[in-house]
Amino acid sequence: MISTNDLRTGVTVEVDGEVFTVVEFLHVKPGKGSAFVRTKLKNVKTGAVLERTFRAGEKLPRAHVEYKEMQYLYNSGDEYVFMDANTYEQVTLSRDILGDAVKWLKEQDLVGLQYYQGQVIGVELPNFVELTVTETAPGFKGDTATGGSKPATLETGAVVQVPFFVDVGDKIRVDTRTGLYLSRA
Repeated sequence: MISTNDLRTGVTVEVDGEVFTVVEFLHVKPGKGSAFVRTKLKNVKTGAVLERTFRAGEKLPRAHVEYKEMQYLYNSGDEYVFMDANTYEQVTLSRDILGDAVKWLKEQDLVGLQYYQGQVIGVELPNFVELTVTETAPGFKGDTATGGSKPATLETGAVVQVPFFVDVGDKIRVDTRTGLYLSRA
């Protein structure tokens, strides 16, 4: 059990039978009445954000989520295969568990799998990935003066908005949390 006074960003707790990660917290001590803790909790499985207020000192069950670094090997339809580099144990996950993470998975990349009670509940990607542009409209002289953007399809199938000067074959850095273009690699 963990007290609501000990909540910090990144702590995982169990609320209503679901596993949540604390995204934001604020201890409030009003002039009149008892103190309380206002939180924003993110569901680890679904990614939904929940705002919840707890009384100060209230106890919550702590969810012990384990992280194991695994290497992405390949996919076969909606099945994605990961391997532990130390034990060579392979884990097959469905597209439902991975969610939007499949857009950023490239073979041989290292990712963190989240385990709760022996079950994989999610994947933690690196914050930035380097991917190659496979399809985009050609850039023309003078395009950079306007500061606009164009859609580009990456090697994983993801589509991101890139500046006009990016061409097919360029390697770019993308933020996996927001899906935004950062720079050329």
